Amino acid sequence: MGMNAIITVVGSDKVGIIAEVSALLAAHKINISDITQSILSGNFVMMMMVSLDNADVSIDGMRKILTETSEKMGVEINVMSEKVFSSMHRI
Repeated sequence: MGMNAIITVVGSDKVGIIAEVSALLAAHKINISDITQSILSGNFVMMMMVSLDNADVSIDGMRKILTETSEKMGVEINVMSEKVFSSMHRI
């Protein structure tokens, strides 16, 4: 089984959030397996499942890059292993 991660993006809605995050992932050969986005209580909320199987960075490297991007964009971006996410949300 490959390495998957969950990426969440939360912040004020503005043009280009999906485009910028998607382009950054593509630049590092990270495939988006699933994506959902909505506006919740006036905030943009996006969750993506991504595959790091062919990525040119580790999950920690991607976390660092996305943290820098989140500061530039003024949104909060979090990255966690799918295994950690599944464990946290198991009933």
